[in-house]
Amino acid sequence: MTLLMIVELIVVLVALWIGARYGSLALGAISGIGLAVLVFGFHLRPGNPPTDVIYIIIAAVTCAGILQASGGMDWMIQIAEKMLRKHPNRITLLAPLTTFFLTILVGTGHVVYTLMPIICDIALQKGIRPERPCAIASISAQIGITCSPIAAAVVAFSAISIDNGFNVSNVQIIMVTIPACLLGILGAVAYSWNRGLDLDKDPKFQAKLRDPKQYAYIYGSNATTLDKKIPQHSKNAVYIFMATLVVIVFISVCQMFGVNLLPSYKNIAAVSHVESATFAEQSIDTIAVKSFALNGKDTLWLPTERDVTQAEQKGLSIEHVVDTVTIAASSGAAGSNGGNVNIDAKKLVKGGISIDGLTKTSDKPLSMNIVIQILMLTACALMIIFCKAKPKVAVSGPVWQNGMVAVVAIYGIAWMSNTYFDNYQAEMQTLLGGIVKDYPWSIAFAFFAVSVLINSQGAVVVSMLPLAYSLGIPGWILLGVMPSVYGYFFIPNYPSDIATVNFDRSGTTVIGKYLLNHSFMAPGLIHVVTATICGLGISYAYHFWFGLY
Repeated sequence: MTLLMIVELIVVLVALWIGARYGSLALGAISGIGLAVLVFGFHLRPGNPPTDVIYIIIAAVTCAGILQASGGMDWMIQIAEKMLRKHPNRITLLAPLTTFFLTILVGTGHVVYTLMPIICDIALQKGIRPERPCAIASISAQIGITCSPIAAAVVAFSAISIDNGFNVSNVQIIMVTIPACLLGILGAVAYSWNRGLDLDKDPKFQAKLRDPKQYAYIYGSNATTLDKKIPQHSKNAVYIFMATLVVIVFISVCQMFGVNLLPSYKNIAAVSHVESATFAEQSIDTIAVKSFALNGKDTLWLPTERDVTQAEQKGLSIEHVVDTVTIAASSGAAGSNGGNVNIDAKKLVKGGISIDGLTKTSDKPLSMNIVIQILMLTACALMIIFCKAKPKVAVSGPVWQNGMVAVVAIYGIAWMSNTYFDNYQAEMQTLLGGIVKDYPWSIAFAFFAVSVLINSQGAVVVSMLPLAYSLGIPGWILLGVMPSVYGYFFIPNYPSDIATVNFDRSGTTVIGKYLLNHSFMAPGLIHVVTATICGLGISYAYHFWFGLY
């Protein structure tokens, strides 16, 4: 690792650290400063912004926001509250399971805000230390992101994996992550069950109760959604949302068994491990092409008049063929190399050109990320038209607002990270190749470390997964360690964790004096370690025992 690489890495880490301190939109905005320093200061080639992930998040968050505006979210919370109040003695177990499955259904962990005051209220009424269910419930709400078929992290994992030869669907991903994360939750619950002193034995809490104002603050209010009357149109919105999820899962399951229900389109792709090839001039002078690169540099986009003129200026003979252009390198022309022309496979793909040995043509079904976006937007429209969901109310709600903050964060963070890793991919392979060859599962430490700095599991997947594949790590191992992309509980600055501290009127859920000694640390670490180990085991079984992956 060169000194220049280290300096540029420090730029990335400093930008992430400063962004995390300011939080919210600053995460993405300050990453833009880091990107500017890398591009303009160190002249690194800009990476690609994670547009596919951003589109998915926008679609899913918009749909969840519309669901909230319709009142459907209130009904789901109400159902959850009824279950929790029915079994108050088991609140430490049921609360995290409830927030976990709500996140799976909705695709965002921000649903916890409405439910958390209820969890705290139930715990106080039963004399249970609120820290026990509240901390793990907040953790579980974020854990569910890696288990939702519509969440950005899952969709991004599938799309990037397919591009790297590991064909795994959303359903196949959650077949690993859901059982692994459930086991992680159970491990954290086991730790939390008797965590800390009972309220009647806690001297700090008892001292608060001796103050009438504190007593009234702690026990004087009753958070509930049960007094809300849910209209039928709100319930209909939930039915539309759930039907959309069922369709998405059904399509994915069908794909698992080789049944494709989606339309297919002609697709031209580069032949694996072939970037370019050299052809004799006479072998290409009758090939009608839209674009290619000569000797890896002079890229032509034809047949626009401007491009034709530029090509002629470079000494290339131009012959129009229907609506395309035939290009031949004349003797001694630019790009001519002893009668040979070098053609770039990637440019041919972009131009829609098929040449044996460089590209291959096949029918490719519509990708699931496009399907999810279409279905989510359709569900939004149906809820607006038939369920009285007001768009203005949706964009002012916490689900949509926090989701858009995540979009900006991913936009800046992932773009900056991709820029760094794309420019030093070969060096990273040399630096980490030996370690991951012997211990491929060790990539989980890198995923977790990046997540500590980035408050987005989707951004971690987009930033780190291409690097992981470039290091030669098998897809089934990367799927197994996917729970490790959740690490932003480590520094307690995430909105749901801060909100949980504020919702706990007892004061038992805390951010410690030394920052890292907070209520979320132990259950978070227990979950990540347990879920990652279990995920590896489950993925191993699917891969070697059942041959599914």
